[in-house]
Amino acid sequence: MFMGEYHHSIDNKGRIIVPSKFRDDLGEMFIITRGLDQCLFGYPLTEWKVIEEKLKGLPLTKKDARAFTRFFFSGATESELDKQGRINIPAPLLQYAKLEKECVVLGVSNRIEIWSKQIWEDYFVQSEDSFAEIAENMIGFDI
Repeated sequence: MFMGEYHHSIDNKGRIIVPSKFRDDLGEMFIITRGLDQCLFGYPLTEWKVIEEKLKGLPLTKKDARAFTRFFFSGATESELDKQGRINIPAPLLQYAKLEKECVVLGVSNRIEIWSKQIWEDYFVQSEDSFAEIAENMIGFDI
């Protein structure tokens, strides 16, 4: 399980350090793709296969299902940790998430998320104000 918030820099080659606490669970090879809310999602291969199967089951006749599947899979790329625990993020994903100098790597249960520091801070402040309301809406999920 992934959890926690870590701040890192992005070097001029588009590499970031993956927090050491995440490396074993991610494995040597994992998948990075476009996430929601303008961040990137990173999945261990075992988790990616589960998601892939679920998305394959979406109805091809539904426009939203086709759009989401295209969005999600077209940005996906295999990523590998180097000896320093860094990953190289391809330019299209850097652009999508507006990753430039500083980033935040989050552990979110079955995945990691990589955010631009500024976008994360803005998102967090906006969500923090409505956290109680969001929590109240989660009652139906038995949390």
